[in-house]
Amino acid sequence: MNVASVSLDLDNLWAYLKTHGDPAWERRPSFLPAAVPRLLEVFAEQGLTATVFVVGADAERDDGAAAVASITAAGHEVANHSHRHEPWLHRYSRAELAEEVARAEEAITAAGAPRPVGFRGPGYSVTRDLLEVLAERGYRYDASTLPTWIGPLARAYHNRTAPPGAERDGLFGGFSRVLAPNAPYRWRTAAGELVELPVTTMPLLRVPIHGSYLLQLHQVSPRLARGHFGAALRLCRALGVSPSLLLHPTDVLGAAEAPGMEFFPGMAVPGARKVELLRWVLAALRRHFEVVGTGEHVARAGSGLRDRDAGRLARC
Repeated sequence: MNVASVSLDLDNLWAYLKTHGDPAWERRPSFLPAAVPRLLEVFAEQGLTATVFVVGADAERDDGAAAVASITAAGHEVANHSHRHEPWLHRYSRAELAEEVARAEEAITAAGAPRPVGFRGPGYSVTRDLLEVLAERGYRYDASTLPTWIGPLARAYHNRTAPPGAERDGLFGGFSRVLAPNAPYRWRTAAGELVELPVTTMPLLRVPIHGSYLLQLHQVSPRLARGHFGAALRLCRALGVSPSLLLHPTDVLGAAEAPGMEFFPGMAVPGARKVELLRWVLAALRRHFEVVGTGEHVARAGSGLRDRDAGRLARC
């Protein structure tokens, strides 16, 4: 059976509000105590091991450290999702990137998880400087790319719904992402090599299939959401793509559990309906693939990966 992977970006409520330009983020509101047990329960029901990308600033707080401990105890991989969760890492200097990666590492290990070997930039933000920093620090893989053409559309939606002054240039990448590989490959950097594991989009059409996108479709029609995901799995099987599925805490939370996030796709769907959809999605994935975490997915990708020169990416 072919392999697939599941990952969870453990973005917290404050991180969403911060990106959206809502000053309420400074109070650091959290929905981790509600989301993490619910997600771990669904993973356990499905008998799967996932990878959870943790934000360092959350791992430093009590509820975040407790989340890291429970995730680790359940056997899931903990990876690095930056320290401050700012989706504009492409604006960081190399020194800022090195500090961002290192601070998150320290917080994650202090919370009881092994030192991470995988990284995902918030907002799919990646540059050659970031890749070089990761290679220097011994990371085995990055998972920061979303090979789709809708990045500029998502950015336009964000800028339209965000408060004045919170617009973000370069957020979510450009139309060029549609040309990026939709399967694992190897980055060659001046500091060494590491594997890139993209967040899978629907083969050929290059539209997203991750949880938030499915929930947006679910608001229109539950049948549409399931049909979209089912079609993506059929294409993956037909074309030999090993899917890497991305989830977020909002995939199991209702609007009342995430106050201030009415702007976010899928928040009109009740939490119980979200959990029901997630169970269906994971069960469908497991019917056709052996589901593992992203670290194991990278390990099984083998040594015959195509090389890509990180020098083609812009510097910070």
